[in-house]
Amino acid sequence: MSDPKVATLLALAAIILTVWVFGRLLGRIGQPPVIGEIVAGIVLGPSLLGLLAPEASRWLFPAPVVSALGILAQVGLVLFMFMIGMELDLRRLRGHGTRVVTTAVASIVVPLALALVLAVALYPAYGGSVNKLVFCLYIGAAMAITAFPVLARILKDTGLAGTRVGTISLVSAAINDAFAWCLLAFVLALGRAGGPGGGIRTIVLSVIFVAVMIFAVRPLLARLGDVPIWLALLVMLLAAWCADQAGIHVIFGGFLAGAIMPRREAWLRSVHERLDVVVSYLLLPVFFVMSGLSTHVEGLRTAAVWGVVALVIVVAALGKLGGTAVSARLVGESWTDAVTLGVLMNTRGLTELVVLSIGLQAGLISSTVYTVMVLMALVTTLMAPPLLRLIEARRRPVTAGSELVAVS
Repeated sequence: MSDPKVATLLALAAIILTVWVFGRLLGRIGQPPVIGEIVAGIVLGPSLLGLLAPEASRWLFPAPVVSALGILAQVGLVLFMFMIGMELDLRRLRGHGTRVVTTAVASIVVPLALALVLAVALYPAYGGSVNKLVFCLYIGAAMAITAFPVLARILKDTGLAGTRVGTISLVSAAINDAFAWCLLAFVLALGRAGGPGGGIRTIVLSVIFVAVMIFAVRPLLARLGDVPIWLALLVMLLAAWCADQAGIHVIFGGFLAGAIMPRREAWLRSVHERLDVVVSYLLLPVFFVMSGLSTHVEGLRTAAVWGVVALVIVVAALGKLGGTAVSARLVGESWTDAVTLGVLMNTRGLTELVVLSIGLQAGLISSTVYTVMVLMALVTTLMAPPLLRLIEARRRPVTAGSELVAVS
């Protein structure tokens, strides 16, 4: 094998090319680029390349290269979440606090409840030696997740970024995922320590971390005017490290660092432009390929397993899409906006893959369950663009009719 540092360059070239090809192909049928990245990761993994050309797969992705790519994927995730945090403007939510809270709570409670019931049913066949409570809570946390970064990209691709509905969904997803990460940390603590002490410690440290970032770091940055980019990146990296030490994932440290940056439009735009190309076209696609390397679709050989895949997808969609839509309607949203919120909150792509990777590495789920959940994440994310287009098509005649009445 050649020098791993040099071999990593070839692997990166293969990733960029594959992501570009599948992004273009899926873009022609109206899917956002992020879907192409997920599919590209599966194609380059054992489910396709490893199955058709195992020697080529081992040559392109030997263990040292995979290790190097894992580091790049982590950095890419933190940078992307930092950029998303900078774009979040809570001022757009004035007067809509009740709807945000209701949407966030419903998008957690309903899918969590349904997932717990599903997990109890799946445990005898798929739980293995994992504690039943740990397995069920983990599946619940995984299915309650909304893919915050993927949601942000779908909002941008569909033109919903900055709209009231888009902002409500984004903030709801942030609340949703913060709870899910705390639950996941609690589950991991139960799995490792056999008791709730570690989970309680994580929650306490997370609250302290958030308070320090908002009430100490944010005012200091505000005094500087335009924060030097090196300092912004330093705050981001330290926040990601602190988040990990608290027991939550590094991506929320990156997001919180972006959210506390000064709200100066010119500076925010300048930083975004400097980071976007490297993050979107190099670092972030690496993560999808890393997830694809752990996905084994070729292992789903029986009709029973594919039946489980279908059941998981249905339960996931009912919990997220249905629960969010009904709750949003109950607090005054129109059915059109309520269903739009449900569709947006039903996206699970990137964050789901992060959660599943953590569960697989911790031994909480088997490779089979991991693959089933990856397929669920892919399908629920694929659903979003066509459903959003259908909703928009139904919205237009109503808008046009209203304008016609107004003119007459």
